[in-house]
Amino acid sequence: MKNILTIAGSDPTGGAGIQADLKVFHSLGLHGLSVITAITVQNTTGVKDIMPLPPEAVRDQLSALLEDMEVSAIKTGMLYSRRISTSIAETLKGLPPIPLVLDPVTVSSSGKVLTEDEGIEGVITPLLPFVTVMTPNIYEAQLLTGITITGTDDAKRAARELTRRGPSAVIVTGGHLGQEKDIQDICYMEGRFYEMEGRRYPGEYHGTGCFFSSALASYIALGQPIMEAAMHAKKLTTDAIGKAFRPGRGMGILRT
Repeated sequence: MKNILTIAGSDPTGGAGIQADLKVFHSLGLHGLSVITAITVQNTTGVKDIMPLPPEAVRDQLSALLEDMEVSAIKTGMLYSRRISTSIAETLKGLPPIPLVLDPVTVSSSGKVLTEDEGIEGVITPLLPFVTVMTPNIYEAQLLTGITITGTDDAKRAARELTRRGPSAVIVTGGHLGQEKDIQDICYMEGRFYEMEGRRYPGEYHGTGCFFSSALASYIALGQPIMEAAMHAKKLTTDAIGKAFRPGRGMGILRT
């Protein structure tokens, strides 16, 4: 059984963050490892507070795992601060390359800002030399590029711009780019654009970005090429939204 690692915040609802990542890993036959960057106070109606761990604690968690276990892929979610992402980058320096999927989390589904004052650009910059695939949603892609995304062409420009910063591939996820009944994501890799469509479901759902990026990292860990992994991750995520349930009074949670 292969090992796969998530570096992210804890979500007590189980719908996003570390808990959601581990569920996805397990569903695909992988052994999930985790490094926690922050503890959150939240429920299905929203994030109420964030308590980041000291960067040294994040570094020590990661170092302990990597000195003991072989990791087939890494997925990062909420990193919260540049100091935390720098501690991760410093730990990865000098090690054999490990495929890394970076989900540049900046705002929760309920609208809570999930980064310190330096914003998402400052948070992800230390890790860019290590990134295999970045998976921003439309809002995150706009923040990172300054490009206003109102349609597919804008998303393509943003994806191409972000690959210039280091990632081998960028997938801009964003449901309203497609037709009324479809969700369309845009991938740019090796000079080519790819469009991925999936069924649109009504309602609000918690942790869809976490689910997609952790599924993508899982399929890469299993040896699939990036685009094949992305297509499988897209289908798995769409199916999980279709099976979502509502354990609380707020957003739905995806079911693996």
